[in-house]
Amino acid sequence: MAPLTGPARIVGFGQSTPPAYDQTTLWEDYYADHVGHDGVAERVWRRADVHTRHLTAYPVHEDVCRWSTAQRMRRFLDDALPLAKEAVGSALAAATLIPEEVGLLATVSCTGYANPGLDVHVAKDLGMRPTVRRLAIGHMGCYAAIPGLAVATDYVIAQRRPAVLVCTELPSLHVQPPPHDTQQAVAHALFADACAALVLAPGQLAKGLDVIAVETLTDVGSTADMTWDITDHGFRMALSPRVPALVARNVPTLVDRLLIDRGLAPDEVRHWAIHPGGPRIIDKVQEVLSLDDVQVKRSRDILSRYGNCSSATILLTLASMCPVPVGDYVLAMAFGPGLTVTGALLQGAAT
Repeated sequence: MAPLTGPARIVGFGQSTPPAYDQTTLWEDYYADHVGHDGVAERVWRRADVHTRHLTAYPVHEDVCRWSTAQRMRRFLDDALPLAKEAVGSALAAATLIPEEVGLLATVSCTGYANPGLDVHVAKDLGMRPTVRRLAIGHMGCYAAIPGLAVATDYVIAQRRPAVLVCTELPSLHVQPPPHDTQQAVAHALFADACAALVLAPGQLAKGLDVIAVETLTDVGSTADMTWDITDHGFRMALSPRVPALVARNVPTLVDRLLIDRGLAPDEVRHWAIHPGGPRIIDKVQEVLSLDDVQVKRSRDILSRYGNCSSATILLTLASMCPVPVGDYVLAMAFGPGLTVTGALLQGAAT
């Protein structure tokens, strides 16, 4: 057999979620009391554009807000492992590959840690080879899938073997105890649980999405505007109201870095996968890039159906766009602490 050549190509997606809950019911049955029927918090909830969220810890049945960080970490591994195994298994099946063929397993999460962690347990339980390379990417936040994609892409190009990337996030384990502020109201209204995976392989193995380029841009003057701090009661989000504007300020430069060096213009990109961090972020990115409503529809739909699932969300958005016609460009972007904007240029491809 001739050596495998060509770019790294996404050849399969998989996902898994815990049970779904209605956003309005969550407010009425738990969060209204939790925040003391605060009018500002209720307005935040009503404007979140989230209709359904998936939660491994449903607060009506188990209120984790006063759990210690140690309790939350023990629960993370228990709940995250079956989700990760399901998502990876589905992605491998979609790629028509078996676990023994995987050369690299990269796991991503900013909502839970254990050692041995998901990378070890997923590889063992699914029957990957003991020599499989493993990489655990932690605490980067909502944009972490893109750096994970970059590392997996480099591996596939260098080693000519398949790689798996899986993002497993359980923000429901990090409900914070009172007192609350507007930033916590935003976090509690938006974040939800999900696991999403993809398989990358040498380009000639199957049709899919070629990875053309990956870029990262950090606004180092805005490091305090979005943080994800480890406390004695789980992880606490800080979100400045400036975040949507800061993201929008940096996105055009990111897009230029992805397109100009390849002789492309924004109007040559047919599909835009924008991380739905919240409705205002989508609005601002749509405005600054002059995108129409159709071009941001997938992102709004994912926000409505899933909420913000941190690093897993951009993979959910990309999967919802597939299959992409051969030759069409896709530009995926995600945002997080740093303040960091990341992006990947992809292109629909056939064997």
